[in-house]
Amino acid sequence: MPVRLLSADWVVPMDGPPIHDGAVLIGADGRIREVGPRAAVAAPHGVERERFPGAALIPGLVNTHTHLELTGLAGKAPEDDFPSWIRRVRALKAERSQADFLDAARAGLAACHAAGVTTVADTGDSGAVIEAMAGAGGSGIAYHEVFGPHPDQVDESMAGFRARMASLRQFAFARVRLGVSPHAPYTVSGPLYAAIAVFAADGGFPIAVHLAESTAESELLQGAAGPFAEAWAARGIPVPSLPGRSPVEWLAQHGVLGPSTLAIHVVQAGARDIALLGLHRCAVAHCPLSNRRHGHGTAPIGAFLRAGLRVGVGTDSEVSVGALDLLAEARAARALAGLAADAALALATTGAAAALGLEREVGSLRAGMWGDAAVVGIAGARAADAVLEAILASGPADVVETILGGRTVHRR
Repeated sequence: MPVRLLSADWVVPMDGPPIHDGAVLIGADGRIREVGPRAAVAAPHGVERERFPGAALIPGLVNTHTHLELTGLAGKAPEDDFPSWIRRVRALKAERSQADFLDAARAGLAACHAAGVTTVADTGDSGAVIEAMAGAGGSGIAYHEVFGPHPDQVDESMAGFRARMASLRQFAFARVRLGVSPHAPYTVSGPLYAAIAVFAADGGFPIAVHLAESTAESELLQGAAGPFAEAWAARGIPVPSLPGRSPVEWLAQHGVLGPSTLAIHVVQAGARDIALLGLHRCAVAHCPLSNRRHGHGTAPIGAFLRAGLRVGVGTDSEVSVGALDLLAEARAARALAGLAADAALALATTGAAAALGLEREVGSLRAGMWGDAAVVGIAGARAADAVLEAILASGPADVVETILGGRTVHRR
């Protein structure tokens, strides 16, 4: 791969102030060698020089929650009631073949690249996304889902899960990591959560879990009531033992929370829950547009940040939000928490990378980091503050080029 010298009207490294007329030098190994003012960045012999006028060069965006295997299903699950919506999504998935899932995953990954996203944290049970990421030389974590709400299913669920994880290991190499995802408290029993926590710890796998997303989930765990409890009773599944705990408390009880745990959504969380997440050093994937679409309420993102939790934004799936626009999620989070532009952008860059434990690899532009970048049109912004606002206001249509490890993966 050739050495590349990229320059733009502005370079926004995110771990330092914006640089006017800046440049980024990416080596043949795909790592950043130097970042600074264009006049100060040395250009070695034979370097490929690329100039992007009217644009800002930013770190490749980091999407902390996707379901790329569901790409192409936008608008096909219009149900407003969340349990009914879930049943509809399950039916839609049942209609897809493995080849369909792989095509969807590839299309979803391409859509992420077109939106300036270079690293994704995906959850799914088809195994298609990690295959698509590996095939594209991608970056991120594919959390493989496991289900089993009946306590008697633990051995069966774990046997199938172990076999599937073993088969997916072939795709986990270079910058693609395999993780585990015990789906949610309304689809996974307490004993299965405990078994998965041990499996993850023994294998060194990161964990992602949908948590405290809806009032129906809270009703199930706090009072053994609500639509999920009714659905379990209809299927002969015993309701969770020891009701009266919040979803966060319930997962802590089963050993799921820890520094490598990514808690997704976390809308129904009070002060005790936030303190518990902080105690276990968990991270949060915040998906404000998905939360809004399903009427879950407003996640306390401001409280998360004040508590020192690692927080990134995610797009969730096309089924929930339509187009995968990560900066739209950052804008929504900004409005909820009253954030400055740089803090909102951090939710899709430095903060998101930290939430995934990848802050030493991606999320900012500095020497030694991977050469992941997005070139974004900034409509003539001339001052640093205006540049940050222009980037935050942008969308996929404003992305000129996306670079992953020094390779162009999208060009408008």
